[in-house]
Amino acid sequence: MTLGQKVIDKGAEMLQSLKPVKQFKQHICSFALYGHDLTRQIETHHYCGRLNQDFLQCAVYNTDDSSAHLSGVEYIVSDSIFNKLPPEEQKLWHSHAHEIKSGLLASPRVPEMLQKELDDLSKTYGKFWCTWQVDRGDRLPLGAPALMMSPQGVNLGMVRPDLVKKRDDKYRISSEELKESRLSVEGPESINTNADYWMKHRTGFAIDVVETVMKLRAPFP
Repeated sequence: MTLGQKVIDKGAEMLQSLKPVKQFKQHICSFALYGHDLTRQIETHHYCGRLNQDFLQCAVYNTDDSSAHLSGVEYIVSDSIFNKLPPEEQKLWHSHAHEIKSGLLASPRVPEMLQKELDDLSKTYGKFWCTWQVDRGDRLPLGAPALMMSPQGVNLGMVRPDLVKKRDDKYRISSEELKESRLSVEGPESINTNADYWMKHRTGFAIDVVETVMKLRAPFP
């Protein structure tokens, strides 16, 4: 970045409110799997803000350093909201219970989350679109977004041990110890059968970009 660009950015920071960005108050580190190829697994850094009691929105990065790439976005809803969604929409979402109870989800460099917060999060569902596939070497966000899934306790959904160890070593945490400390996390009474769709049907979802006829009529005279 040039000196001129830095001056412009600093001036904008001083004069603009940046209110939406300042709502992202929590950093969560976890892992995600590509919905169309579960062998591709990535470490994720979610910066989340709460709009209300039932809805969080997260900007997702590939690392937590100053050169991090904005990899995508995840929306998180409570079970009460999720259960009101149409069945076809629910198939695009994943559960968070295993991710939390297994110790894979962590808040780096801060004490463990409060029990109540973990109880609530474990009952939520997320829809995560990856727009920049850094793991395959893309230097720019290329192609269509990819739908991501959460880790699960079955073979295809299990995160590679080397990824977990690398994360744990970096932040000096232990996923196994987090797992033990979360044994009392309530979790949901049941997980909606439309979530984590691949687990029951062994199929995923992918976007195919196609040409289409444009609407040429203006919405006003």
